[in-house]
Amino acid sequence: MNRPGEPAVEELMARIAALQAENRQLTERVVRLEEELALARLHRFAPRSEKHIDRLFNETEQAADEDPADNEDDDVIALPDTGLPATEGATGRKRGRKALPENLPRERVEYDLPDDQKACPCCRHQMHRMGETVSEQLHIEVKAKVLQNVRFKYACRHCDRTDINTPVVTAPMPAQPLPGSIATASTLAFALVHKYVDGTPLYRLAKAFERAGVPVSRGALGHWVIGSSEKHLVRIYDALKLRLRSQTVIHGDETTVQVLKEAGKDPTSTSYMWAYRSGEDSEQPIVLFDYQPGRGQEHPQAFLGDYRGILMSDGYAAWRTLKGATHVGCMAHARRKFVDALKARKKPGGPPAQALKFFDQLYRIERQVRDEKPGDGETQVDYIRRLRQKHSLPVLDALKAWLDAIAPKVVPDTKLEDAVSYTLNQWEYLTRYAKDGSMPIDNNLLERDIRIFACGRKNWLFSATVEGARASAVIYSLMLTCRACRIEPFAWLKHVLAQLPTRPDEADVQDLLPFNFKKLPA
Repeated sequence: MNRPGEPAVEELMARIAALQAENRQLTERVVRLEEELALARLHRFAPRSEKHIDRLFNETEQAADEDPADNEDDDVIALPDTGLPATEGATGRKRGRKALPENLPRERVEYDLPDDQKACPCCRHQMHRMGETVSEQLHIEVKAKVLQNVRFKYACRHCDRTDINTPVVTAPMPAQPLPGSIATASTLAFALVHKYVDGTPLYRLAKAFERAGVPVSRGALGHWVIGSSEKHLVRIYDALKLRLRSQTVIHGDETTVQVLKEAGKDPTSTSYMWAYRSGEDSEQPIVLFDYQPGRGQEHPQAFLGDYRGILMSDGYAAWRTLKGATHVGCMAHARRKFVDALKARKKPGGPPAQALKFFDQLYRIERQVRDEKPGDGETQVDYIRRLRQKHSLPVLDALKAWLDAIAPKVVPDTKLEDAVSYTLNQWEYLTRYAKDGSMPIDNNLLERDIRIFACGRKNWLFSATVEGARASAVIYSLMLTCRACRIEPFAWLKHVLAQLPTRPDEADVQDLLPFNFKKLPA
């Protein structure tokens, strides 16, 4: 019986239930924030490698410290034995200085003894030369010079004598990349390589020119970059774009970029570089960046059109709107989420470490598949598919069963729950590669190219205008395509910027594409 003024039992029970629910929500929020804090600290202070190293020492002490709840989720699942041969231990790289390349020109510099030192220190008889000792040093000189373009002029003496209007004819010059500019094709190539290969901002490049005794303003350098792109290099870009659409495999991804002066957008807003790349085994490697103000699905749709090949991407829904393509998911993205879940844990091991064992086995299979060659009568694609069916599919089936079993036990709104949910939601796309030898397992090939852009972005921070962002997209594309084709970018740019001004806009430029240029020695 309740006293007057006291709450009823039902009301007290409702309050307790509400407080318990609130406490549960706050506990889950604390766990989530602790994970975010741990990852933020690791991101700032720790190495960012995603390599997984098993912690084998002190296992007894770790096991004693673990909570019983952790042990329920930490059941060790044995990987299926598919008969995959063991890998041999990796041999370390040979130590010592590498020999200088044979293709570099050699200049002989001779050093001889003075005549008074050519007598034998023992008997004082004259010594004879018995040989020589040769050592090599690398000598680099950066020199600037001025080209004086002298154009001879001709006039007619007869017309002068007869008081007829005298024509004056001047010898023509070859078409220049930027008419009226002081920059030659070589100078433009030098500036573009320093900005887009070496990541040097234009203001630092202007300082470098100044130290060399050549005053070139930052504004002039900007005109060189945009002019080279808009007048000439975009023709190569467009030709590569057509070639890319005919490739069997295309990798797709996007990264951020900031543009200060863009109509309708705040200077601090985010724009995007959409990245596309041909497959690893392509005979014509192509890497293209496409600047766009947003991240909508219309951008890859416009770039790739009605592409019907294999498209590798992450789980971002915009890529999946290309209905004609065969979509493949990135296994590295799924693995990376478990890496984050492992880093966010207070104790090592647990379900994230177990998941990484499955991923490590899948990647070990891929390495061995790539290192081996097919037998007679079997193509490389059929060989890769056969080995994936034999070795990868059982591991994938075991991973799927483990994920289904652990999913109901995972704490909501944690890094582990995010990793498990992502992998299960993307399972159809993640596992599609095992059925086709031409499909890649992940998007790491393109991510390595995007890393070059990201490193440069840390130096120059932003693009001032949309024109500058588009020029950067074009030139980064060509530089990364040269890298993929093993082409020396300065030599290629110098050749292309000298050739394109002499060719009409409608002329064929296929011979100037990077994969048709002389490759660097392997």
